[in-house]
Amino acid sequence: MLEFSFLPITESGELVEDLRRVFAELSSTLPPEQRVSSGEYHPSLDILETADTVEIVVDLAGVPAASARVLFRGGVLIVAGEKAPAPVPADSDFHFLERGFGRFARAVQLTGAFEIGQARAVLRAGELTIVLPKRPDRRGRAQTIPITTSSTPPA
Repeated sequence: MLEFSFLPITESGELVEDLRRVFAELSSTLPPEQRVSSGEYHPSLDILETADTVEIVVDLAGVPAASARVLFRGGVLIVAGEKAPAPVPADSDFHFLERGFGRFARAVQLTGAFEIGQARAVLRAGELTIVLPKRPDRRGRAQTIPITTSSTPPA
């Protein structure tokens, strides 16, 4: 069974450095009107496990694919990016502001082995679905070792 834990981003120096690089990359690719300097966004996520995969579904309504990144390092999955505030017509005023915006990062430590080269992430209808194929556990499984004949002893 899968075990996971949510990590605070300040826990690991490597995670913080990865996020700095992601945010710098995102800021350089976004037009100035989409860059966010304040605010905080904390997207919700679900973690599902099947026999062959672990799936993480993250609510990213209003976040274009170009404004998000998914990283996996040392058993930690990071989803990070920026959500721009909704545009407001010049002749209007806010009376209620509840939807979040700004930079976001979620880090989840996952147990188990995954085929990261076969992982995929799809953003559709405001949901980012990340599928991590499990690597089969070979521990405890008997494997035949072939026997060859030779006149010299093995090294």
